Amino acid sequence: MSENTEFSSSWSYDNVEPDIDSVQNKLRSLMANKPLCKILGDEFTLHLKDWDKAITKRRTEPFSLVVLGDFKRGKSTIINAILGKSIAPVNVAPETFTINSISYSEVPKAEAVLKSGQRISLAADDLVREKLEKLMRAFPDTLDYIDIRDNAEILKEIRIVDTPGLSDLDCLDKQVQDYLVNADAVIYVASALSPFSESEQFFLASHIRPLSFSKLYVLVNMIDAMNTQEDIEKIINRVTERCEAIMPNAFVYGVSGIDEYRRKIGLNRPDIKGFQEFYENEFFKFEMSLRREIIMQKDIIRTQRVLTMLNLMIKDTAARIHMIYDMMAMDRKKLDDISQSIEHECSALANVLDSKKPKILLSITEMQQEAEQWMYGFFSKLREDILESRNTTSPEDIDKHFYSYLVDKVGEAYRKCLDIHWQRLNKITAQLGSELSQKLGISALADDTGMTVDDSLNDLNMLVSKSVMGAASAGSNDAFPSGTMSSFKNILHKKRQTDIIDTALENYDDIRNSTLKDLKSAYKAMEENAVRQLDNLYQTQVDVSRDALSHAMEMTSDISSASVRKYLEEAADVLRDAAKILMKYA
Repeated sequence: MSENTEFSSSWSYDNVEPDIDSVQNKLRSLMANKPLCKILGDEFTLHLKDWDKAITKRRTEPFSLVVLGDFKRGKSTIINAILGKSIAPVNVAPETFTINSISYSEVPKAEAVLKSGQRISLAADDLVREKLEKLMRAFPDTLDYIDIRDNAEILKEIRIVDTPGLSDLDCLDKQVQDYLVNADAVIYVASALSPFSESEQFFLASHIRPLSFSKLYVLVNMIDAMNTQEDIEKIINRVTERCEAIMPNAFVYGVSGIDEYRRKIGLNRPDIKGFQEFYENEFFKFEMSLRREIIMQKDIIRTQRVLTMLNLMIKDTAARIHMIYDMMAMDRKKLDDISQSIEHECSALANVLDSKKPKILLSITEMQQEAEQWMYGFFSKLREDILESRNTTSPEDIDKHFYSYLVDKVGEAYRKCLDIHWQRLNKITAQLGSELSQKLGISALADDTGMTVDDSLNDLNMLVSKSVMGAASAGSNDAFPSGTMSSFKNILHKKRQTDIIDTALENYDDIRNSTLKDLKSAYKAMEENAVRQLDNLYQTQVDVSRDALSHAMEMTSDISSASVRKYLEEAADVLRDAAKILMKYA
């Protein structure tokens, strides 16, 4: 069942709660069955208990709206603008910033919650940089998060979680990940001053998209820094286009958090550019959508996510039961034979794996050659477009927009090459993984335990996605391949001395050659990642087979086969009943 599944009009939130209770109780009855838990294994039983805790937490905790974004994007200012008062700490140094959980209380208060669980009361003026730094050094334990309570009306409906900046995706704090996994909805804050860098796009693709939120808001903050309406529209269009390629269900709004905050608390609002009414209208549109799509739908959104989690829990448990039942159908001698066969063939299969790697290398070489042909054709057309722009575009627009246009066009072509070939490589690697599992005789085990090739390739997908996203943005020098960006810098350097189009044409060959060199490096990295992932996939499947066989042998030694089958059949009946209850909501 997809997170985006639309609810049928034939049932309501009030009707579904008793069914969720029933299904969760059925699953808990399996966890309470000690002989069954022994059959399923301690690790899997712990997995079920973790599922149950997560589902209970989702059902009982306040609806959670998590606000994410890089440092210096104005997340806290946006939150204060939504609340209409100064609640979220602002201007806090990255090294002292913590997660702020903001929820409702008739009497406002704030507490520092330490890792030990101890709570320390904070005064309102403690939530500023200087005070927090001193307090954190004096706390008896590490600060976990700040629990802020306020009587703002919107907090009666939802809890807002303000998170630290996401400047380093490779070291994304586990605490932030946990809040994201348990979020009901997300607001991602970007900046009009540096719109949608490669790290921001990668974060959406790798951390938010897999969680399948039914709604996502992307707020392009600080549009008050733009000089013209045209500049605002271009930035919003650019972010919207890139967002749609990653998260088609995202709502993109250009806002000024500081202007809206000042408006709501009655402070002076400088309006040098005459855009004050525009800022207000845009924030109003965002708030109306937030209320309509999130707040008014919060019970349905939460129920969707709970139903999804229950379905996944049922599927996982059914797969485990099916695998063990099939194993129990074999006699002990056959299990011994399979075990010995797997151990005997492991080294041989490693050689088979090595024999498959040249196919990967050849495929990527062919992809690289194809990409180079595409890029030669692209640069030929780009030269024509550059020459044509001299006659069709005003000198003012050329001077203002040509450089960013050029960088965007080259970045888009580079990204599309990698994106298309990443998808093709994914299919090739998946096929090789399937062939390996069949040779090992464990393809059915891998399927039944949920250890699919697609799941195992997740790390590869993220690595290649990062390479793809590295070419996607012209907003930062680090966002573009280093060699190509050096060529673009050369254009900017000479721009002061001569016409920018002449400069671009003079550096045309250098740009093209640098881009092709960067492509070669990207495909080399893709090759290394693919081969490494194939090794990991092989080892994962071997480990799955060994674990399944070992567990089945243990069951045949400790419990009679008839008893094991009885417990498994009874559990399967419980799962079928639970799945049947949820079918009406599919």
